[in-house]
Parts: sequence; structure tokens; C-alpha cells
Amino acid sequence: MNLHELGRQTAEQFTQIYGRPPQWLAAAPGRVNVIGEHTDYNDGFVLPMAIERYTVAAAAPARNGAAQVQLRSTSGAGAVSLDLTQPLRPAPKGAWSNYPAGVVAGFLARGARLGGFDTLIHSTVPLGGGLSSSAALEVATATLLESITGQKLAPVEKALLCQKAEHDYAGMPCGIMDQFISVMGKENHLLLLDCRSQKTELVPMTDPSMALLIINTNVKHELTGGEYAKRRAQCEQAAKALGGRSLRDATAEKLEQARGGMDPVAYRRARHVISEIERTLHAAEGVRASNWPTVGQLMYASHASLRDDYEVSCPELDAVVEIAQAIGSKGGVVGCRMTGGGFGGCAVALVRADKVSAISERVAADYEQRTKIKPSLFVSRPAAGATTLNP
Repeated sequence: MNLHELGRQTAEQFTQIYGRPPQWLAAAPGRVNVIGEHTDYNDGFVLPMAIERYTVAAAAPARNGAAQVQLRSTSGAGAVSLDLTQPLRPAPKGAWSNYPAGVVAGFLARGARLGGFDTLIHSTVPLGGGLSSSAALEVATATLLESITGQKLAPVEKALLCQKAEHDYAGMPCGIMDQFISVMGKENHLLLLDCRSQKTELVPMTDPSMALLIINTNVKHELTGGEYAKRRAQCEQAAKALGGRSLRDATAEKLEQARGGMDPVAYRRARHVISEIERTLHAAEGVRASNWPTVGQLMYASHASLRDDYEVSCPELDAVVEIAQAIGSKGGVVGCRMTGGGFGGCAVALVRADKVSAISERVAADYEQRTKIKPSLFVSRPAAGATTLNP
């Protein structure tokens, strides 16, 4: 279903629920990170793309001028009401409403004049697969509020407002990548984002013969001991040992010279980050030049580094990458790697568009045979970022 059909369907559902049509309609995409994993909090580079899966938000002014925001979702999560006459506060952790509520709070903090309104949220971004359904929800809400208030934000300001909502209301200390790509994605382009300077560069991926296949392993390993926080601490320890503010400032040569005096685990974590930053920049050049074999090799190397040096993969993600390698470039798979934080979630494969069906069938069958789990697969070209739609 394309975005305009999705918008129309959401508007119809809004009308059924609220008894009148919406006045405003906005959408924002999920994302997949093509390469550049665990580099964001090390001030490095990432290369995400917006996917053709969206969160749509429809709204109309509240009846009788009520100073309340009604939040509903088609997913069946409970309806939530925000009282605009009182200071907004986060709901208990885990509540879906914290994401849009944090964005509403961000607009109010900027002095936006906001009357009450009724909202319906509908999303095709898979939940819990590491495809950034939370950023899509935040950015769709912010884009909706721009229409409602007439207060248009600069793209970076909008992305940072949404990131702050996730930090303050959802309690998730996310980086900037998800919100930036959801706001700034452009059709047929990837986004090279410098996580230190927040500078962005659109990287054309105009070759229609290539697409990205997203394979959800449908596993999420619960981890004890805060693995994410542990990795961050190890990276900080390594940066200190290398005399820099972050691993962005380090080089492979400097790392090798310091190896003898470093904790072996911190050394391996640093080796992943330093090499991944380099791979990300090379991959952007490869995409720009339509040099697909090079991009594919970099994706495989990224996965091996995440598996061995950063230790954030899992047997299911490794199985997907091994199956992709077995199909190989002759079968239409150019490269494959885990994407997202790791320990489950999704892998992303660079594939020939005319072989998507055969590749999808083979990956699904082989993965299920190996793991006894059915994966979910879909294909996407680089999609557009947040937008308003005609109700």
C-alpha cells in the first residue's frame, strides 16, 4: 500500500471513530541503517535510509473547544487523554502515549499556541524490530503539530525536539540517527549523518536495479547486565586510553600502537568502531558511484566486526547473513549485515530488485529450517521523509 492510500485509510478510520473527518494528516517513515552501527554515540558516521513503511497521524479540533488531546492508535493500545490546562507529565514507563505526549510537551515549551484536538495514529512500521517505529511516531506527531499550530520547525530543530521527547518522556537515551532520517529522508537517497557535527549529506541511490531487503529474525534476546551501557563504557575507556574525546578521534594505527597497554575487550570494541566509521564513509562513496560489489563487501565486513569485535550479534542474525552469503551475488544478494542495536531484530541485505521474490523465498525457507522461526521480510527502496497529506 502506498503512502497516499495509507493516508486515505487512516482518514476513513478517523471518521468512523470520531464521527467527523480529520482536518490534518501527517506521516513519517521508519528507517533501516544500511551501515554504521554503534558509531553514533562515538561521534562517528551512520548511513541510514527511510523505508516505505510509515506512521500516519490524523487529527481534527476537539469538540466544544475542549482543552484536551485525545490520542488513539489503531493497534488497539488504550486511548489516552492529555489535559492541556495542566502541566504535562510522562505516563508510566512503557506507555505508547509517552512518545506523542513528549512531542506535544516540546511544542508547548516553545510557546506554541495549542488548542485541544483528537488524534488517530496508524502505522505500518513493524514494532520491536529495530526499524525505529518510535521515531516515526514522534516525527509524525511533530509534523502534525506543525500543521495544527502553524509553527514550522527547521529540520534539525524538529529532529532534536523528537529526540528530547524520547529521552524525557519515554526514558530511552537514543542517539540522533532515527529522528534525523525520519525527518530528512529523501526518495532514492541514503543519508550520511555526521553524529558529531549533525551535518547531513544526501547520498543518491538512483540505480533502480538495486533494493534493500529487510529480514526480521523475529527474535529479541533479553539481556542482563545492561549490554548497551556496558559497550558505551568500554568505548569511553578505549577513547581515554587513546587520548581522545571519543573514538571518532582515533585511528587504526594509533589503536595498534596502544594495544599493549589496553584492556583486550576495550581494544576489540574500539577496533569495531574505528573500522566501522571508515567502512561507512567508503560505503557512501560506493553507493554514490553505484559500486555495488564494494558496498556488499563492506556490509559483510561490518557484520563480522559486530559479531566478533563488538559481540552484539546472535545465532539468528548470523544465520541470516550466512544464508545470504550462500545465495551470493550470482543469486542476487550483494551484501548483508545485522542492523540496529543487535541481539535480535533485523538484518538488511543489498539485493538485485529483479530477484527479490526468489531471494525472499530462499532466505525464509532456509532460516526457518535452521531456527524453527518464521522470519518477516519486506523490500524497500529509499523513501521520502516526513510529510503532510491531504485529508
